[in-house]
Amino acid sequence: MEHQERIWFVDPATLQDAVVDRAALEARLDGCNDPDRVWVLSLLGRGEEAVNEAQALLAASQDPFRALLVLGYAYQRLYRWPDAARAQEKALRTAHTKVREAQARHQIGRRLFDEGLYLAAAAEFDWAGDLFKAAGRSRAAHTSHHARDRARKVHLHNRISDQKDH
Repeated sequence: MEHQERIWFVDPATLQDAVVDRAALEARLDGCNDPDRVWVLSLLGRGEEAVNEAQALLAASQDPFRALLVLGYAYQRLYRWPDAARAQEKALRTAHTKVREAQARHQIGRRLFDEGLYLAAAAEFDWAGDLFKAAGRSRAAHTSHHARDRARKVHLHNRISDQKDH
């Protein structure tokens, strides 16, 4: 799939989700499951709506893992770091499998990266990548390890810039 055909992508520099085709993304709202709907709402910038739907989903969930992850994502997109951290840590505690733990750790890494905590983000991405690899998910492992490398690079760049300023 060419870049222009994508509806969204993860920006390799910022590690943030970027919308390419807003209309196509909006068209997906009606046909997707509840966790995906929360994610799409967040991606579309409808954060408060996403939080409300995620909280309702969480209240009705037998298995809260996905609801917690998308709630954390919704908070993260609103820059509500403490709320995002709480939801993500709860998701981590309910993971119960390597793949789910890796998913939670990767999302925690993305939040930490957004917060500018690059070394902490790199550690989470590294852990997520190793868990994905152990679970046989080589593509996801590569994605997490790429994010780790990006976080380390940004941290190093910032350190060098800070040293030049002093």
